[in-house]
Amino acid sequence: MPKFAYEVMHPEKHTSCVVFASPHSGRDYPWSFLRKTILDEHFIRTSEDAFVDKLFDCAPQFGTSFLKAGAPRAFVDLNRSADELDPALIEGVRRVGQNPRIASGLGVIPRVVAGGRAIYRGKISEAEAQRRITLYWRPYHEMLQKLLDSAHRRFGQSVLIDCHSMPHEAMDGVAKGGMRRPDVVLGDRFGSSATAEVVDRLEAAFVAAGFVVTRNTPFAGAYITQAYGRPNKGQHAVQVEIDRSIYMNEQLIRPNGDFEQVQAALRGVIKEAAAIGQGRVPLAAE
Repeated sequence: MPKFAYEVMHPEKHTSCVVFASPHSGRDYPWSFLRKTILDEHFIRTSEDAFVDKLFDCAPQFGTSFLKAGAPRAFVDLNRSADELDPALIEGVRRVGQNPRIASGLGVIPRVVAGGRAIYRGKISEAEAQRRITLYWRPYHEMLQKLLDSAHRRFGQSVLIDCHSMPHEAMDGVAKGGMRRPDVVLGDRFGSSATAEVVDRLEAAFVAAGFVVTRNTPFAGAYITQAYGRPNKGQHAVQVEIDRSIYMNEQLIRPNGDFEQVQAALRGVIKEAAAIGQGRVPLAAE
């Protein structure tokens, strides 16, 4: 089993209500898991948000906390509801309704990685699925809510920036008509998970750092953004998706020659994002 459910990096002093989190960059692949999969150690990593934790790990320097997953996405997906169980993978689970994520093999315990490659030869037990949820999913989400609650007590509001990466090909259908290909997609579930003020300021920070930004297409935010975005209660959530190709070799799953440049540019974004939540004036709800 992975050694830790999560790691939290705290600032020396909390000066911002912003919390950064990376639920898909965990890369602790224990042998007990690898011997159950039919994939090799390279392909099992293809759905991982590789190096996103490294891109954002300066966040505590600007007075914010940073929560990082320990378990990899192929083992348990923290950006899914705990009840998104896949009957095609987990023994004894009944199909309930129509869930496109489950149908595609991307439930809380994934059946496939990128490209639809199957992880297992057969099914796993429901007891095994629940063990992963109990030991990794629940502790991560309990800590995430604890960090947001703590920020809310200090500042009267909290802002979650949920950090992800996307395959370069994900934007093939977005860049049309000569427009510049977006580097970043901000997802606020079409305005329901954060106020316009929060998302506008975050977008301005990315644009000032030289990134091309679009919103909600093709990623509007998944479970975490939906579950934690409660702007009417002063708790905002924005999903950030960064094109992997600008900082890594997607085939080799290694940082490329631009990694440090992108990391430096993101440092400026993180600093500006942290400033969104400084002071004690609540961000207005729409």
